[in-house]
Amino acid sequence: GSEPFVPPFAGLETVENKYYFMTLDDALSLENALAPDKKVLILGAGLIGLKCCEGISRRVHSVTVVDLSPRILSSILNETSAQIVREQIEAHNVTFRLGQTVREFRGNSAVLDSGEELTFDVLVLAVGVRPRTALIREAGGAVGRGIITDQYQETSLKDVYAAGDCTESYDISSEQSRILALLPNAYRQGEAAGINMAGGRSSFGQAIPMNAIGFFGLHIITAGSYDGETYEKKDDKNYKILYYRDNLLKGYILTGNVERAGIYTSLIREKIPLDTVDFELLCESPGLMAFSQKYRLQKLGGLQS
Repeated sequence: GSEPFVPPFAGLETVENKYYFMTLDDALSLENALAPDKKVLILGAGLIGLKCCEGISRRVHSVTVVDLSPRILSSILNETSAQIVREQIEAHNVTFRLGQTVREFRGNSAVLDSGEELTFDVLVLAVGVRPRTALIREAGGAVGRGIITDQYQETSLKDVYAAGDCTESYDISSEQSRILALLPNAYRQGEAAGINMAGGRSSFGQAIPMNAIGFFGLHIITAGSYDGETYEKKDDKNYKILYYRDNLLKGYILTGNVERAGIYTSLIREKIPLDTVDFELLCESPGLMAFSQKYRLQKLGGLQS
């Protein structure tokens, strides 16, 4: 579905011990290169780079993470939540160089655009991924950022289907078609494509971006898009921000206490008008009591529609 994206860094060919972190083979190759006296440089402070960082930090001398963005996990976290997660990771043998990139590699050293030179033994490239679209593009199929399909996962080429990270999906929270490289979406798309290729009829439907992940024991769940008005609450590492617009919940970020996050996700997915629920109660403590009696009975199986 997708493949690693590597910018054309000057001197990258001079680095002997460089690795990706996309497949099991990548992880096993990297594992063989690690030792307690090794210094590791990771390019990319996204989900892939930071999960790699978590996995190896206890097994090496030090880990340094470089990213062009001024904050970690910039695609899914705001400044406040990113700082909470950053502090959690920094407490485990990790150093960040944010808002910077590598100007040039010189063997086992990297010169940043700030002029700082970092030495390392192992380089991990986790800058990002991009969808594999060459096959459809060469065949004349419609491609945007990813392969364009209809609700049945059929491409613009008759009887040719696509699913997974290589495709675009309609995000109901932002009301835009975008790449949602997430396992649940890939699974549902693949299921729909398989049924349709076998002669059945199944629609993938709509999707929302959602991530459930953790770093060194700190849990994070995010979903939807981040625009509109906000409700925000912070207590040490427990942080919550809800985004709402046009009487609908559009997105949220939770760190630390992520209990009942699925209720927020349901509000987004089902497009439940906020004026039909006790939104103040939902903000403080998500639960079914904030919903109407009819909705509660439907969810609990006590009312047949």
